[in-house]
Amino acid sequence: MIDARRLRILRAVADHRTVTAAAAALYLTPSAVSQQLAALEQETGHRLVERGARGARLTAAGEILLSHTNVVLAQLERAEAELADYSAGVAGTVTVAAFATGIGLVLAPALTELARTAPGIRVKVQDAEGDASVPMVLDRQVDVAVAVEYRGAPAEDDRRLTRVPLYSEPFDAVLPVDHRLADRDQVAVADLAKDPWIGPYPGNPCHDVVVLACEFAGFVPRLEHSSDDFRAVVALAGADAGVALVPRSALRGMELTGVVVRPVEGSAPTRRVFAAVRQGAEGHPLIRPVLDAMEAVAVREAGLNAGPVPVPAAPSIGR
Repeated sequence: MIDARRLRILRAVADHRTVTAAAAALYLTPSAVSQQLAALEQETGHRLVERGARGARLTAAGEILLSHTNVVLAQLERAEAELADYSAGVAGTVTVAAFATGIGLVLAPALTELARTAPGIRVKVQDAEGDASVPMVLDRQVDVAVAVEYRGAPAEDDRRLTRVPLYSEPFDAVLPVDHRLADRDQVAVADLAKDPWIGPYPGNPCHDVVVLACEFAGFVPRLEHSSDDFRAVVALAGADAGVALVPRSALRGMELTGVVVRPVEGSAPTRRVFAAVRQGAEGHPLIRPVLDAMEAVAVREAGLNAGPVPVPAAPSIGR
């Protein structure tokens, strides 16, 4: 009989590629993970993991078992959901990991809605970058992720996850107020090829969007200043330190002194935001209302992303 808890350990090793990283994600010691893997190999009668200088990888037998693991664990999530529904006093805690702008635009308003429609549900929010929250869901550190598409993200048909699309938004160009293109209604990314740039650090999904937009326009951006805080990015642009591309919702309510904000000409770079849960958990009576509330807020707020951020005419911005 295969122990399902050991299947979770196998999947963690496959996801993290080292026993040490898998152990940290599961709050176990590396020796405990190794012992559980050894027990799983004994249960199955096959060598499942090979370890080398570059980490751990699954054998062919391990890959076969992993494909069944995703199905088994999803079904266990469904079983938990149905049992919870059966006993439904629908009261409990749901933990959500989300990036800062997603918290402000979708999650915080959803909490207000849940307080009215599902007062028994308590939501705990953790701030996590757009590429960090999905691994937290897979490692069972949180129940729900609010994430953005990024290079290396699990595919939409990944059998470990269920996704709920929330919203997509363009990036706008942020220029110093006296920039040579400040009086234009729209700005082409290619026209900024010779400028110094300000942007997020590598590893941040928005960094990928900016770099890919510039590469598509035919150049590699000269990133002279780096910050994952868009308020800092805008402040640096206002100090004439460079130009930037910033997600539209990140600019809402921000002090835009010293800058102009212009839509990108043509096909603007875009970030797509979604919620993700472990497959099978989407019907859980505590999780489903949280997903529904965020989706409802996203639909209601979608109009906010239809046009450029309102900005005073260029001459008055510096006041």
